[in-house]
Amino acid sequence: MPASRTLFAYSVLALLLGGCAVGPDHRPAQVQAPTDWSAWHGGSAALLGAERKAAPAGVASGDWKAFGDPLLDRLQARALAANHDLQTAALRFAQSRVQRTAAAAQQAPQLNASGSVSRQRQSESGTATRMIDALGSSVANRDQLIRTLSEPYNLYQAGFDASWEIDLWGRVRRSIEAADADTGASAALLQQAQLSVQAEVARSYFELRGAQRELRLARADIAAAAESLELVQARADGGLVTDLDPTRQRTQLAELRARIPMLLQQEAQAMNQITLLAGASPGTLNAELAPPSDGAGDTLEALQASPLPDLALGLPSDVARQRPDIAAAEAQLHAATARIGVAVADLYPRVTLGAGFGYESAGSERFGEWGSRQWHVGPSISLPIFDNGRRRSTVNLRELQQQEAAVAFQQTVLKAWHEIDSALSAYTAERQRHAELVERERSSRDALTLAHARYANGLTDFGVELDARRTLLQARRDQVQSTSRMAVGMVAVYKALGGTMPPAVAAAPG
Repeated sequence: MPASRTLFAYSVLALLLGGCAVGPDHRPAQVQAPTDWSAWHGGSAALLGAERKAAPAGVASGDWKAFGDPLLDRLQARALAANHDLQTAALRFAQSRVQRTAAAAQQAPQLNASGSVSRQRQSESGTATRMIDALGSSVANRDQLIRTLSEPYNLYQAGFDASWEIDLWGRVRRSIEAADADTGASAALLQQAQLSVQAEVARSYFELRGAQRELRLARADIAAAAESLELVQARADGGLVTDLDPTRQRTQLAELRARIPMLLQQEAQAMNQITLLAGASPGTLNAELAPPSDGAGDTLEALQASPLPDLALGLPSDVARQRPDIAAAEAQLHAATARIGVAVADLYPRVTLGAGFGYESAGSERFGEWGSRQWHVGPSISLPIFDNGRRRSTVNLRELQQQEAAVAFQQTVLKAWHEIDSALSAYTAERQRHAELVERERSSRDALTLAHARYANGLTDFGVELDARRTLLQARRDQVQSTSRMAVGMVAVYKALGGTMPPAVAAAPG
């Protein structure tokens, strides 16, 4: 039969074109990377640490436990579970998976069932009357027939319809491809958000411990200065020195006490930042974040005694690939490329196979009988002819969006290498500075010991000892701050490398 031959022809066409998908295919983007870590470096060669000149090695996985601080591990676990930014990123990832499911549903036939009961009446002057008039004299009892046809009646209908779009040009396949890429981008962005939250928690935690160490140091200095004031005042009361020496000591004591409010403010700010990242209200974590007694269990105390080692970096190309932001940018480029195919497919005809079966009866007596059945089956085609350039403009728009995504990918890669280079340079500079500050603190301590002995023996005035004490106090503060900045710098390196701790860091003292 003609209908059967037509259906067979469309089926053969579907099989022949089933593998056709218009639009460009996505090819994995090439991530430019230096041959070694010293090839791409901005700034002085003095900031090229030994690890950047060594031969690249494989990257070993690590985590924040390399710092050896159980409290930091608990804080990060709490932040990962309760941080609102992470919850938002997780919800967006879940949305992308649902959207992928919705796109994939287009591959399967669509089946709908329907049923209705309606009370109807036809017009006495409608199309049925015109047909009766056209029959002329052959119709007896015209008026009676019209009144009969116009009487109200109940219409019963029930059935189902099925339809399936033959994906001749790959519109559905490209839609699923774009949805898969969007899901990959959402997963990478979720990973990036997790890495950022972990880095922020670690950074704030080390800043908190640095402020608390400075507080402990300042209070110890205040106690020592108060004791020194008593000794100097006793010497002044005995006439051994002038009243200028106690006045100088009181000035230094007031200067030390003035630092306490500023350090307390820094401590409170760091605590609030950590509690915010953990999704808690201010003050919730005060007990946990309180300074360790006598410095016991303080990560910075361990780093002060034995700083983090030089980094052992892996292959630059591997490091670039593992960064979540680069993975997200590449997935977004993939999605933009696939959407070009969706837009191009809309330029071509759509062929849909449809079928339906049901019952219709003007009255309940015969509803459901075999003679009340009705059905249809066959293909339908939708051919775009004229839309004033709308579809073609959509193709151009998708191509421009794909070019924008390509530029964004290249920019993300470039920014990643700048971030890596800056983090490594900052960490190397702070390590070099810390080594000099350690030597400075040792020399200042020796100078204070000598100045105190000379003052006690009456060889110099108190001003010499006071200057030596101030120099030592500043050297100790600078060393404490440098230790904190070095730990923060290590966090920045960890984040810049995409969340993989280099092997040497895993051996850091805890």
